Amino acid sequence: MGHVIIITRKLREVADFQLSVDSLLENSSDHSKPDVQVQAMRLAEKLKCDTVVSEISTGQGTVNFKINRELLTKTVLQQVMEDGSKYGLKSELFSGLPQKKIIVEFSSPNVAKKFHVGHLRSTIIGNFIANLKEALGHQVTRINYLGDWGMQFGLLGTGFQLFGYEEKLQSNPLQHLFEVYVQVNKEAADDKNVAKSAHEFFQRLELGDTQALALWQKFRDLSIEEYTRIYKRLGIHFDEYSGESFYREKSQEVLKLLDSKGLLQKTVKGTAVVDLSGNGDLSSICTVMRSDGTSLYTTRDLAAAIDRMDKYNFDKMIYVTDKGQKKHFQQVFQMLQIMGYDWAERCQHVPFGVVQGMKTRRGDVTFLEDVLNEIRLRMLQNMASVKTTKELENPQETAERVGLAALIIQDFRGLLLSDYQFSWDRVFQSRGDTGVFLQYTHARLHSLEETFGCGYLNDFNTACLQEPQSVSILQHLLRFDEVLYRSSQDLQPRHIVSYLLTLSHLAAVAHKTLHIKSSPPEVAGARLHLFKAVRCVLANGMKLLGITPVCKM
Repeated sequence: MGHVIIITRKLREVADFQLSVDSLLENSSDHSKPDVQVQAMRLAEKLKCDTVVSEISTGQGTVNFKINRELLTKTVLQQVMEDGSKYGLKSELFSGLPQKKIIVEFSSPNVAKKFHVGHLRSTIIGNFIANLKEALGHQVTRINYLGDWGMQFGLLGTGFQLFGYEEKLQSNPLQHLFEVYVQVNKEAADDKNVAKSAHEFFQRLELGDTQALALWQKFRDLSIEEYTRIYKRLGIHFDEYSGESFYREKSQEVLKLLDSKGLLQKTVKGTAVVDLSGNGDLSSICTVMRSDGTSLYTTRDLAAAIDRMDKYNFDKMIYVTDKGQKKHFQQVFQMLQIMGYDWAERCQHVPFGVVQGMKTRRGDVTFLEDVLNEIRLRMLQNMASVKTTKELENPQETAERVGLAALIIQDFRGLLLSDYQFSWDRVFQSRGDTGVFLQYTHARLHSLEETFGCGYLNDFNTACLQEPQSVSILQHLLRFDEVLYRSSQDLQPRHIVSYLLTLSHLAAVAHKTLHIKSSPPEVAGARLHLFKAVRCVLANGMKLLGITPVCKM
């Protein structure tokens, strides 16, 4: 049996690395404390210091190593400066990582329906996963799979003929389509004829009627145009706007395929189902066709997966949706498997929890744009009330970037799966672990560089960074690759978030004690180097999370 050696990097000044002796001993449960302590002492005596390790000591059942301070300083700072935005990603933890083709499907709102908070979470989480995979050198395709087909378009088509205005559609398509949709739903509930003509309109769409399709196409195009503009405010782009509509015909092929494999069963109601358990277990029965022969959400998802495999030949496909769809995706992946598609195991669902209580001044969140406007407004008010706010060239843009950082950090702090209660006050706290604090730290470090210029940066002596505050920062910078690795393993952004918050706290402490202005040039230069390294790593981490760092606030 090979030993697993657990070495942890400690933040205390005592040791940079600790080795737990327990992990070296066979069946460690048998060992008493004194026994382990003796072993630790014996081991420490046998080990010799070298150019890297400057001190070896023992702790409670551990052997502690202190790294040569100058070497630590020089190596870390050089690495950060040389690797730039790739710092941490060139680590041996990622060496030999094969480049893969990865699809991330995220955001995926429904045309003409509310862009609810679930879509917002999907948007920022999916963007983070895509950013991380891209940073690791994979080839990523970002897909937005719109809800652009189904009975709601029957209602929309009919509703637009009754209550629609062309100029409103052109100027604010998402809002106008939503209003029409709400109104026609009310009418259809009271008036059988409206419901009937909605049904007829959708059937015309399904049969490919050119007039009906032209109107549908216009709704879709204008909505995408508007979404693209709003995603741009979020700093997010998509490589492909796909949608359920693409798979109308292809889902019929899926039904034929299921039938030819003897997997399709007709019910008394005329619907078609697939029994995933093979023994009639009701919880494993999945409906794939309506009684009128039209396809369902599941069938279209199957068709989409098969089509994407043909088109992209992906190594991994990640779906980012709320946890309510967990069973849906389990069934889709299982069905692909029994249809004979072995690549189903390359598909992964990343579920997230529910956010409660997100409201804007206008009430419940209806549009993504409401959220962005609310963020900007609240942040501008905050900035106006703070004495230290700098005169900004573009206060609107800064407010939006800082506000988005606040929203993203609040969302990413916990496990993605956990539900949380949303609070605007908590999002915008300037003190404590918030996105506002990260942006503030970045801006503050940036202004240091601007104030003292780069003249100092040439003069640089590693021996000048021996204070505990400097060492804590260097030790923390050294760990960035581990954090990236952890997030790349479980796709959880919280590891990076807590790393960046700690880095900002360490920088705040150092900023108070390690002065630049009154120090000799070589000390000032060394400290500037250190702060610049912190700012670089902070910016790298923020960008991965989907945050645009600001330089003034």
